[in-house]
Amino acid sequence: MKAIEFTTSDNYRLKGYRFEASRSLKGRVIVAGATGVPQGFYRRFAEFAGERGFETITFDYRGIGESKPNSLKGFRMNLLDWGKLDLATVVESESQDDVPLFLVGHSYGGHAFGLLPNHNKVSGFYVYGTGAGWHGYMPFSEKLKVLTMWNVVLPVVTWWKGYCAWKILGMGEDLPLNVFTQWRHWCRFPHYFFDDPQMDGIEKLYGSVKTPIVAVNALDDLWALPPSRDAFVSYYANAPVTRVDLNPKALSGTVGHMGYFRKSAQPLWQTTLDWFTGIDKKAC
Repeated sequence: MKAIEFTTSDNYRLKGYRFEASRSLKGRVIVAGATGVPQGFYRRFAEFAGERGFETITFDYRGIGESKPNSLKGFRMNLLDWGKLDLATVVESESQDDVPLFLVGHSYGGHAFGLLPNHNKVSGFYVYGTGAGWHGYMPFSEKLKVLTMWNVVLPVVTWWKGYCAWKILGMGEDLPLNVFTQWRHWCRFPHYFFDDPQMDGIEKLYGSVKTPIVAVNALDDLWALPPSRDAFVSYYANAPVTRVDLNPKALSGTVGHMGYFRKSAQPLWQTTLDWFTGIDKKAC
């Protein structure tokens, strides 16, 4: 594992790590993480991939983990920056040779891919747990929890701190103020930001993607059940999209929204790497 840095087009510095392949290089994989999840959470996957011939890059989006400023109070950004600027910079940096480039996404990572101006440089995209975020796709008990979080708990905490103190609730990294406000706003719509009148035209970005995609959602992922996934990935209208409904019994019996990258998910990781290898062979 080697520490690396990326500088975005607007001169923001991102911190990441490169996990080198321990055998003959088969490809390069970038991990596009979930909202508020630091890159360290994906280390097991990165090590697993490296041991099987895939050089793997993890990184933190701006405002998160090792890429956050000294204080989030007063820090301003756009939630779309994570895709349009941050992930785009990593993709550009890692596509400067002939090594096939792949992307593994988690939750927000499925949103970020369609925002890339250079998505054509990625040979295959495999994403876990992405969805539209609308509470209407969730079971009733989870819906109540989420609505309480959005409308009561987090607004108070965010007003108090000046940023979304997500960590207090044990939910992940603290979030910049704009990330919270935009995320909450778009989660009010059944099709996320595609339903927002102020985002008119964004569907054209996603419609321009032609990279093969596999979207996996566990049947116990209460935040991103298959209907939620389908509501979002349908906007990758011109890409070959394979939808996989994962029975959690196929793994440890529990997956949820975070289990895709826990140690028990290694069979999923192998399937992902095998798919990347197949994509590369087709390209040849």
